[in-house]
Amino acid sequence: MPSPIEDYALIGDCHTAALVSSEGGIDWLCLPRFDSPSMFGALLGTEDHGCWTVRPADARATASRAYLDDTFVLETVWTTPDGQVRVTDLMPHGDRRADVVRRVEGLSGTVAVDVEVRLRFGYADAIPWVRQLPDGSGIVAVAGPDAVVVRGVHLTASDHAHSATVEVSAGDTVDLTLTWYPSHREVPDPVDVGPRIDHTVAWWRDWASRCDPAAEYEEAVVRSLLVLRALTHEDTGGIVAAATTSLPESFGGVRNWDYRYVWLRDASLTLEALMQHGFTEEAHDWRRWLLRAIAGDPNDLQIMYGLAGERHLVEEELDSLPGYLGAAPVRVGNGAYTQYQGDVFGSVMIALDEARSVGLADDDFSWSLQRALLGVLEEHWNRPDRGIWEVRGDEQHFTHSRAMIWAALDRGVRAVREHGLDGPVERWEALRETLRETIERENVDHARGCYVQHAGTTEVDASLLVLAQIGYVAPDDPRMLATVAAIEEDLLQDGLLLRYRTTSGVDGLPGDEHPFLACSFWLVQQYAASGRLDDARELMDRLLSFRNDLGLLSEEYDVQQARQVGNTPQALSHLTLVRAADAIAAATATPASPRTVTKR
Repeated sequence: MPSPIEDYALIGDCHTAALVSSEGGIDWLCLPRFDSPSMFGALLGTEDHGCWTVRPADARATASRAYLDDTFVLETVWTTPDGQVRVTDLMPHGDRRADVVRRVEGLSGTVAVDVEVRLRFGYADAIPWVRQLPDGSGIVAVAGPDAVVVRGVHLTASDHAHSATVEVSAGDTVDLTLTWYPSHREVPDPVDVGPRIDHTVAWWRDWASRCDPAAEYEEAVVRSLLVLRALTHEDTGGIVAAATTSLPESFGGVRNWDYRYVWLRDASLTLEALMQHGFTEEAHDWRRWLLRAIAGDPNDLQIMYGLAGERHLVEEELDSLPGYLGAAPVRVGNGAYTQYQGDVFGSVMIALDEARSVGLADDDFSWSLQRALLGVLEEHWNRPDRGIWEVRGDEQHFTHSRAMIWAALDRGVRAVREHGLDGPVERWEALRETLRETIERENVDHARGCYVQHAGTTEVDASLLVLAQIGYVAPDDPRMLATVAAIEEDLLQDGLLLRYRTTSGVDGLPGDEHPFLACSFWLVQQYAASGRLDDARELMDRLLSFRNDLGLLSEEYDVQQARQVGNTPQALSHLTLVRAADAIAAATATPASPRTVTKR
């Protein structure tokens, strides 16, 4: 059985990532990219679907773990009646290889450590052919286009698994490594473990040291920014929404989606969060990714792309993986890539406006592309869409989408009025006003005085909280305050916000879901901006208590079972955490102080 979602740690090399359970198993790993097929898939099934376990043989062993400073180098100290060992897990950064390192060090006594490797390529659809290395120091496994070499100990085959037990005494070091490579190439050289660990630790520390200090909730903000960096592909600049696919929004349910792609909305918000904390280099990388991905006919703009800008993300259901605790189907690809969602135009324009504000000047290509996007909106501004939650029900005139289109036009106007760029600004200003008039007429419940989820309904939606964030309405405007009151009345469940009421049928899907963490962080931001600072702090502290022991958050939270739910770690949860902390800091005008890092 897989571990609870909150029991997993993330390690990564900014190309892909692995999830390591508190029991010492790597239960999820896709190589060489985030969106590659899994070779360890126990997360979505059992150990027979692929895993790599390193832990003491004694079942009485207990573990404590932590990241080494501001890094994704995981240290787990195992204590047994016979002694202690430390396991250091990481994916080395910067070596242009797909490596995983698991260093076992004896701290005291002598501990028997079990090592078991179950390789299952292609989402557990292929058991590879395995042979021993000539010197007996490991194995080579091959299936189709994929090959890995596992080194460090002599592994013995049994029942499609390879295992060993190693005696580790105080002062001993045993280095276990796994390297993926294309099967048509020669077996790569061994990893030079010590220098790769040192380099990886130094790289993460250096990146974190460039963070503008957070005035509030420093530790949580820095870890969240690190998560956002870990989910950013170093070569392409694409930012995945999460490292996993098909972790359920409701245990045993069918709302299971593949999040290993680049949503323009999430990536744009991530970019804003990074820029606001001093990471302008990432803004350059992301803008280059964006321009490549959406180059071409602006009418073909998609809501999401692959890591390198791939357009075809065809959704399919797998029968080779049974799903997390049986939550099926397991999906790869995401059919929502074909949807029209008007709000992504606003997300892109807001992010590029933010980039201009930090000194990233537009060139002819980037501004002409933005003008082309606004040209599409001039033609389709009143088109119904699937909305921010990419519903699979009927298209609607969603309020959030209309407000984000308003924001796209607003940022186009700013580009001309404030930055001197060329464009039909009077036309954009007129359409911006027409859109506002339409929203105020059609997307309001006049009885309650609040905005609604979409035209023609009295339902509310947590995404309405974004209207104040983008400048459409002031946080303390009477209509915004009425909207907050309606959201609190209709969507609060166990003190956390649902995205919307699934009973309305708007999403066209069976079943229910748990509170969506990003929505509650939005509510923190709204509370702080509208003067409800005590409420903001109380909700913020509660949300932070839902992080696991390493500071990681998934998509949703089950309050009744005290369990994280959904894909993990979730970029949207972490970036809204950062924005909520920034909002509280702004409301209190807390001055920042220089960061100090104690290096172990």
